[in-house]
Amino acid sequence: MAVQTRIPRGIDSFDPYIDRMVTYLQEGTPLPNADRLGISIDEIQFLSSQKNEWKPLYLKYTDKKNTRTTAVIDQLYYIIDQVIAYDQNRHILDRIAVSPNSTIVDMEVFNIRKGALQKTTRSVQTKSISEPVSVTLQPLGGGIISAKCYSSSSARPGIFDEADSVQYSYCIGTTPPASASAEGMTRDLSTKGSFNFQVGDHNGGKSLYIYFRWYNTKHPELAGPWCSVQIIWIT
Repeated sequence: MAVQTRIPRGIDSFDPYIDRMVTYLQEGTPLPNADRLGISIDEIQFLSSQKNEWKPLYLKYTDKKNTRTTAVIDQLYYIIDQVIAYDQNRHILDRIAVSPNSTIVDMEVFNIRKGALQKTTRSVQTKSISEPVSVTLQPLGGGIISAKCYSSSSARPGIFDEADSVQYSYCIGTTPPASASAEGMTRDLSTKGSFNFQVGDHNGGKSLYIYFRWYNTKHPELAGPWCSVQIIWIT
């Protein structure tokens, strides 16, 4: 699929990107790539400082059992937001994209897709999504259920990169269904990873049985696998 953003928003995808960005700008002969592309010393220093702040936090993040905390996650997302805002203010990637000195390698390194490069790198998704949905559910009262859907690489709820929505299949009763495709199941989808849905306040006190999978509305045949059935008490 075509890349939707230049600077990754996910923690695990941003880590190699900031490494690659800073290292590449400092490399190059006879001129450093930063000089060739018109990136200033101040801009290099800012990006380097963000990388230096990022690395020890990311190390803590990778240790799920001991040092990954909400505070660490929030700090990592703050750095991502800072780098994105800085680029939007200084137009670093835009300047690289239009520089007469830029090359296809530059475009690849900085995740810039435009012109001839976009034509050569755009691809059509042909494989089914293999990523399962991880979900947390919470009854909000009045028959409303809160759903937060995650991929394995994301600490925040959101739609998986290869999908454009999450599909869910559910029923209400006392006996778990045999599958997401069992008779009597209701299906719907959401284009957001965090959403609320209504099953009716008249169903309070009953059990909700629900499955989720990543879904692509343009290529429904490539939908991901259903997660295991989730059971929640409706209030």
